[in-house]
Amino acid sequence: MTHSTQSDTLRVGLLGALGRVGSTLVPILSQAPGVELVAALDKDDPLESLVEARAQVVVDFTHPDSALGNTLFSVAHGLHAVVGTSGLTPGHHDEIRDALARQPSVGVAVIPNFALGTVLAVHLAEQAARFFESVEVIEMHHPKKVDAPSGTATHTAQVIARRRAEAAVPPAPDATTHAVPGSRGADVDGVPVHSVRMSGYLAHEEILFGNPGETLVIRADCVDRAAYGPGVLAAAKAIPARPGLTLGLAPLLGL
Repeated sequence: MTHSTQSDTLRVGLLGALGRVGSTLVPILSQAPGVELVAALDKDDPLESLVEARAQVVVDFTHPDSALGNTLFSVAHGLHAVVGTSGLTPGHHDEIRDALARQPSVGVAVIPNFALGTVLAVHLAEQAARFFESVEVIEMHHPKKVDAPSGTATHTAQVIARRRAEAAVPPAPDATTHAVPGSRGADVDGVPVHSVRMSGYLAHEEILFGNPGETLVIRADCVDRAAYGPGVLAAAKAIPARPGLTLGLAPLLGL
């Protein structure tokens, strides 16, 4: 692969290039102005190829079992990372922070969703969280998704819960005393999150707020993985100037 000589060209390596999202991103990254895709790797390719290709930013869309190791490798080699793989836990975030402490100029962004509509939906939900007594999240994805709830839904619930706690909003009313296990969804920091896995869906989220006499529903639908392209490009271009760990795309968009 030829290498650009333009100093302002961002050199990007992609992990998971043969996956559902990665294969969509290959042409997007290859054709984007100011970006050069210097390595497109999948699970059997050595991570050392990223270093050999002189990548500056590593974009990871692999598997929850490998994303942490990939990220720690990137940080250890002075490469910025944009992680789109779901499944990284707060404990994993702490491991990444520890690694970044030894590489203070490196930036890592762990981003549960790159669709701009979804990012804006979560941002709007954060603003609404303190005004409603009830809130629940429903996420709907294709049946090949391996984690539940989705990283986006978990992040959404955490953001809402944090804002409600700051505003001293009491727990949502719920008189349920008898329930089939799981029927009230997963409890994410006190916010019920319901997961649907169904053929015909790609990635969808509904955030439901309620007060006596009114409801607010914020919904984002992603119907094609090409929707992730603008967010991935924005994150890859922004992360070199943002050392440390960034969670979510919103800070990189100025939200």
